[in-house]
Amino acid sequence: MPTYRYSFQNYNPIVHVRASAREINVSPKAAREVCKSIHGRKLTNALTFLEDVINLKRPVHFRRHKKEVAHRTSTEKFHAGKFPVKTAQHISNLINEVESNADFKGLDTKNIRIIHAAAHRARKIPGFKPRAQGRSTPFNHELVHVEIVAG
Repeated sequence: MPTYRYSFQNYNPIVHVRASAREINVSPKAAREVCKSIHGRKLTNALTFLEDVINLKRPVHFRRHKKEVAHRTSTEKFHAGKFPVKTAQHISNLINEVESNADFKGLDTKNIRIIHAAAHRARKIPGFKPRAQGRSTPFNHELVHVEIVAG
């Protein structure tokens, strides 16, 4: 069983709360952009944002890999965006875990902000697609580690 560590430095267990999800089956690109969009928000604000993404009301702005991403109209001043529903569901579950950890520690859950949200690439699950004339093409599944620290 591997041991995982957090990439967040200077963790203070009195002030901060954290949670992580390891090897979830979502897109690494979408997980990175969702983490970037919830960073700095309060927990309740981040949960409402992710619920809007799941209900296809507000897009997540794709800032890095955006060449073939369609334009979305939104109140924010960025054009390229998507609705990564599966990623938003996993990260909203993780934010609920952070909220319950903060409640267990006795912290005020209404005023806690997300100070660190990161998505890291995990292991690949190898697979193959059958092609014509007996050939095959590798088709790998990439898993993602997501960690959230709030304080």
